[in-house]
Amino acid sequence: MDAPKHNTGRTAALGIADADAPFPGRRVVLGGDKPLRLDCGVELRDFPCAYQTYGQLNEAASNAILVCHALTGDQFVAEAHPMTGKQGWWEQMVGPGKTLDTNRYFVLCVNILGGCMGTVGPQETNPGTGKIWGLDFPVITIADMVRAQAMLLDHLGIDQLFAVTGGSLGGMQALEWAASYPERVFAAIPIATAANHTAQNIAFHEVGRQAIMADPDWCGGDYQSHGKRPHRGLAVARMAAHVTYLSEPALHRKFGRRLQDRDRVAFGFDADFQVESYLRHQGTTFVERFDANSYLYITRAMDYFDLAQSHGGVLANAFVRTPVRFCVISFTSDWLYPTPESRKIVHALNAVAANVSFAEIVSDNGHDSFLLDEFEFRNVLGGFLTGAAEHRGLTINGAPARP
Repeated sequence: MDAPKHNTGRTAALGIADADAPFPGRRVVLGGDKPLRLDCGVELRDFPCAYQTYGQLNEAASNAILVCHALTGDQFVAEAHPMTGKQGWWEQMVGPGKTLDTNRYFVLCVNILGGCMGTVGPQETNPGTGKIWGLDFPVITIADMVRAQAMLLDHLGIDQLFAVTGGSLGGMQALEWAASYPERVFAAIPIATAANHTAQNIAFHEVGRQAIMADPDWCGGDYQSHGKRPHRGLAVARMAAHVTYLSEPALHRKFGRRLQDRDRVAFGFDADFQVESYLRHQGTTFVERFDANSYLYITRAMDYFDLAQSHGGVLANAFVRTPVRFCVISFTSDWLYPTPESRKIVHALNAVAANVSFAEIVSDNGHDSFLLDEFEFRNVLGGFLTGAAEHRGLTINGAPARP
């Protein structure tokens, strides 16, 4: 497919989308002048970083919103995915006249470090050896992901983000941005997330990792050189994780105990129930667009995330004297990152007298609510952005950035 076209006021910095690249879209090489030093001590030089943009960057470069994607997301927020053809994962939120209005804002989304859609990760080539990284790729953290994004902003000439937002892993990145680069963030909107992973979160991720590593085609992580892919293990990992993104009421409403294409059970182990068929479909379609080793690395980065631990064991210390305006959002039926986890963040912000708003959205769609067309969620997010834009005095082409 043709590389998507984007309107930007800084085409020289943004460069030209490479339609012939294995990952259509925008891709730059970072770390040439100064390497990215990872938390594990390894330095990355001359590494690729893939991203997409929507809307126009104003003359002051002050209207940029960084949207951080979740574990299984990517940079294709508001356009057809180049591998699956499906609509962008936040297309209902990003675009002209939408909540993240690209007539007002310059929306940017970066494929995270360790990802598998163009940014350096385990399936990319190690320039030092000329071979696929595989498990030789260094273990990464969410702080590393954010440092790489900051390097990209430097490349694009964006000194300060108007806002950074994202759900789940994206929300963790938003928190890390606010903690590590408070002077570069005007507003932060962490959604359906937490300041660290609970034992239950880590346990679910470990089930997924073990499913991948138990697949004979994983080949000790070296499957690409053997011409194989651990599809079965990755599919099972996706199925297990997907259950955590939903809620029991949503599953019951959608599937109940209804049978799949039959009027009685088959007394076997095919997909008798609709919910079984649905999960199998989720698994098989996921492996078409995602890399198994990337799944290992990204889930491990999420497990390692602990904002309090990196600030003396006190979460509030991460936000002392922060100038950032916060809006923390949770959902009533999210049992993966339940509302009490968001309240911990709010309490920490209150403890240092930060500017923070909090909203718990009533929804029975579970953790995935932030990806769905939730009216109240759109209103809360849109209202906060409008208020922040007015407070910031944000202008587009010399005019106030108002709806």
